[in-house]
Amino acid sequence: MNASLMDPSVFDPTRVSEETARLNERIEAAMAAAPPMHTRTAQEVRDEREAGQGIWGPIQRLDDQAVMRTVPGPAGDIPIRIFRPEAVRGVYLDIHGGGFCLGRPHHNDVAHAALAKKSQVAVVSVDYRLAPEHPYPAGPDDCEAAALWLVREAKAEFDTDRLFIGGASAGANLSVVTLLRMRDKHGYAGFRAANLVYGIYDLSGTPSQKRWGDRQLILSTPMMDWFHDAYVPAEKRRDPDVSPLYADLSGLPPALFTVGTQDPLLDDSLFMHARWLAAGNQAELAVYPGGAHGFNAFPFALAGQANVRIREFVARAAAAD
Repeated sequence: MNASLMDPSVFDPTRVSEETARLNERIEAAMAAAPPMHTRTAQEVRDEREAGQGIWGPIQRLDDQAVMRTVPGPAGDIPIRIFRPEAVRGVYLDIHGGGFCLGRPHHNDVAHAALAKKSQVAVVSVDYRLAPEHPYPAGPDDCEAAALWLVREAKAEFDTDRLFIGGASAGANLSVVTLLRMRDKHGYAGFRAANLVYGIYDLSGTPSQKRWGDRQLILSTPMMDWFHDAYVPAEKRRDPDVSPLYADLSGLPPALFTVGTQDPLLDDSLFMHARWLAAGNQAELAVYPGGAHGFNAFPFALAGQANVRIREFVARAAAAD
């Protein structure tokens, strides 16, 4: 089903709940009290996150439920982290976010365990190489290699060849890039659905990215510039392999685009959803009033609504013939 009509009332400021507004205020206050991310090194930010400091709080690892493996990659073995439910109806290839510079699969253990259980899919999360130590194309090369492994081995490993893909922020970008590489380089179009959460699809800058400014609500324009400078030179930022908004999007699977109205990447989802439909694909667009970048990772009502819809989308895809 193409959910191509958007309710314009989602952009009405009166639709933002008091709970959402308070959370956004707390996030901005906490970020204003710390040195801006773009004034630090990527490793400093990674170390802070692993220590459970900053706005995200302690990492909730589920090592007793996760299985660690490696798959062959272009520069050596690539770690993957697997959550497998009792009944497996499909396999979901997860590509984490973090501006191509931050993030690890175990940061999302709770969300992955819930997706595995409630949608009955094995979640395979890729620990791809990060910039600036490993700039483009290292990250997408690793994601492509993980997808190739999954196509070859899913039936033997998980007793199913029903494959899905998804990710948040930079992970949504890499998910689309992986779909395009699998189609164009390997002739594979077997992924059945794509879950694309507040993705960045144009690293040259959509209007909402450029107009956001210094406001620190998870992201700011200087932070996004910091991520992009670490990942890829400016002259390559409209290459479809970097910014898939500019790609031929034909022949891609049904997608769910999720984004909040208080996200500097809002335009990326609005534009990519439209281009997905224009290319002849199926797509749904879920826009959440007041939602900041990363909003569904916080424990509040709006996040619950978004995460339920995401899990239902994946479950429907897994159950489809």
